Order: sequence, then C-alpha cells, then structure tokens
Amino acid sequence: MKFLQTLAVALVFSQAVSAQKQDSIMLRKIFDEALVNGKSYQNLEYLCKKIGPRLSGSANAQKAVDWTKQLMDGYGFDKVYLQEIMVPHWVRGAKEVAKIISGSKQFTVPIAALGGTVATPKAGLTAQVIELKSLDELKTLGERAIKGKIVFFNRAFDPKPIETGTSYGEAGDQRRSGPSEAAKYGAVGVIVRSLTHAIDDYPHTGATTFNQGGLNIPAAAISTKGANLLSSLLKSGPVKFYFKQDCQWLPDAVSYNVVGEITGTEKPNEFITVGGHLDSWDLAEGAHDDGTGVMQSIEVLRILKALNYKPKHSIRAVMFMNEENGTRGGKKYAELAKQNSEKHIAAIESDEGGFTPRGFSFEASPALVKNLNTNWKSLFEPYEADRLTVGGSGADIGALGDSIPGVVLIGFRPDSQRYFDIHHTPNDVFENVNKRELELGGAAMAGLVYLIDQHGLPAGN
Repeated sequence: MKFLQTLAVALVFSQAVSAQKQDSIMLRKIFDEALVNGKSYQNLEYLCKKIGPRLSGSANAQKAVDWTKQLMDGYGFDKVYLQEIMVPHWVRGAKEVAKIISGSKQFTVPIAALGGTVATPKAGLTAQVIELKSLDELKTLGERAIKGKIVFFNRAFDPKPIETGTSYGEAGDQRRSGPSEAAKYGAVGVIVRSLTHAIDDYPHTGATTFNQGGLNIPAAAISTKGANLLSSLLKSGPVKFYFKQDCQWLPDAVSYNVVGEITGTEKPNEFITVGGHLDSWDLAEGAHDDGTGVMQSIEVLRILKALNYKPKHSIRAVMFMNEENGTRGGKKYAELAKQNSEKHIAAIESDEGGFTPRGFSFEASPALVKNLNTNWKSLFEPYEADRLTVGGSGADIGALGDSIPGVVLIGFRPDSQRYFDIHHTPNDVFENVNKRELELGGAAMAGLVYLIDQHGLPAGN
C-alpha cells in the first residue's frame, strides 16, 4: 500500500512538472510572437496619428469605435460587436489663458480646464487667491475666508512611495472633489496643482465632479512650475489670479463599447475579459492613456489566434468607452453581462501606460495570490513580469466585480515611474511609447490569459 501511495505521489508530481514545462514553452511562443510579429505598436500609431484625441461624445471617439471594430473584424475573431451606451459630452472650447497678478507684475502660466467644469465669464475671471493644501482646510477656514476668492489647492505629490499610483491616489482628491467642496464655501473659482512628480510646464487635466444640483464653478489645473511660482508669490503678500476658459456641457451622445471575442471550445459561456478604455482626454493623442491598453488587449487575442491556440473559455477584448469622465462603458458591460447571465472567471485591465511590464495585481485574497506565486511566478520570471500581488485592478472592470459573483479582477502593472509625467497632458503622444515595452506588456497579458484558461485560478479566492 505504501508503495502504491508513493507511486501515486510520483505520478502527480511528474504530471505537474510536465504541465509546467508545456506552460513554459507556450509562454515563450507568446513572447516570441509579440516581439517578432507584434502589431500593437503599428496599431497604436494609427490610433494616435490618424484619429487622435478621443474624448467621449466627440467625432474622433466615433472614428475610434469604427476603426477598432474594423481592425478586429480583419483579424478574423469569432465575434466582433458593439454595445451601445449614452455618454457625457463635455467640450473644452478655446485654449485657456491664465495670469498671476502680483502688484504691478503679471506672469502668464499654463493651465488646462478640468473635465466637467464650466466656463468663466466671457471676459475671464479675476479674484484674490487663497492657497490650501487639503480639503479639510476649507472647513477650518470657513466661508468668511473663502467667499469670493479663487481657491488654489497646492498639495504636491508625495515623493516617498515607490509605486507612483499611491501618490496620485493621495493627491487626487483636490482635483476630483476640491472644486465642488470649495464652491460650498463661496469660492468663485479653483486652481489645482497638476498631479505629477514632474516639475514642468505641462498642465494635467482630468475629471472633477459636482454634486447634482450643486454650484459648478470654473476650475483648472495649473502646471507644477506655475504652481510653484504662484505659491512663492503668495508668501510675499496678496496675489490675484486671472483665467479664462470656454468649456461647456452638450447633451449626452450615443457611443459604444467595442468587443472582440474568440469563442471557447469547452466552456463558451464562461469568459476571460481583457480591456482598456478607448476614450482619451482631448489635450493630446491618448497614447499611454489608454491607447496602449486597448491595443494590448486586441493583441492578446491576435497572438493567441496567430499561434492557433484554441481556448477552453471564451476570451474577450473590450474597448471600453467613457472611462475618463463617467465609466459608463464599464457599467454597461457589467449590466449586459448580468442581464445575459454570463459567468466571468477573470477580467484584466490595462490602464497604467505601455511601459515595461512588472506583473499583475489581483483583487483577491492573500491565499489566492500566494497560490498564484507558487504556481506561476517562475513562468513569468524570464520576462521580468513576475510581481503577482494583492491590489487594485481598474476603473472599467470594477462594475463587473460588483455584478458578477466569483470574477477575479486583475490590473496589469507596468513600471510606474514615468506614467504621471505624461498622464492627462499634451505630452501623451505616440512618440513617448516604446515599441518593445508595449509588446512585452501585451505578451505578459496574453500569457496570463493562457494560464487562466488552462488552469483556472487556484483555490483561496
């Protein structure tokens, strides 16, 4: 009996070693295909240079929908289709103008209206500036100190976190909620320090939110160099700020998620989703945010098809619309998945730029991630994409996790050090994407999809 038990253990071990070897060979094939025959870089160039900025509701956003559908049709995926949604339609208007007025001196500084804010009066807005470092200071100072002034939120990125997304998360409330909170205390406008470690003259736009029925006041981001200048001048005495912007809200517009699918051979009604957001801010080409993510997602399916891989489960690439100012695409995808009683095993989002892949973070238990490291870390080590950690995933797939029981949400994690130098700025252009880094990221995503398809996710979720 003891001999038979030993034999059984040896057989299981032998099978595990064989499977590991097969997986290793397949991942090598995936990376070879991406690096030798990859299409993500040339596709990204078309998206950036032939289409360009793709803010929700714009003509360019629709061009991107039409082109990505045509692209996936051309690759011969089993299904390519659109999911209709209504999206917000905000437009920036004429280029913003801003000046710091300190005594008899005036200093022109770069600003960018925050998405969702409103225009200044036609002649512009001038008011005294009050500098704050946190939203809590609004409560401390109260209406008497703030009413009639332009609030300047000047909390810089914390340089200590290694993962720069941590600094973004800590500083981001002043952009997201600062204008609406300042309006409650009678502020007439808001200027926010751009969300970046970089000290330069690129203002960073991004969404700000106003409560329904609340007062919407003009709000803009100022470049970090401009913020430093404004702060230094305020130390010498009262300063006024002038700015002019012409943004406005238009009626909601019809748009679409674009979905490509390779149908599973064994479990066609169980899905593994990869995706990014097709929309972008209007200041540049939306290269890293999030052209890289959508092109990598399409590349996952293209690579697997090129290798003649027949997945057990259905694999989808989703081009989500409206992540930047509403996440309505992600919500629609989740709504339809629930409505159609779809089972989703995993959803992977790429929305942190097309830089060198480092690994993935999982919205899952430490036990599950420990098992992932035991089973799969060594497979990703040759490609330096082996950091498998507990952590967040992405804005577009968040609603799926709320709607579909059992789905594991996963974030693709590239190197983060340069992302927020480019994020939401005029500098987010194709020329700032590295071809090899982009291709390595798509291959890492395809490798993870393959492993999940073959083995599922280990126990411990």
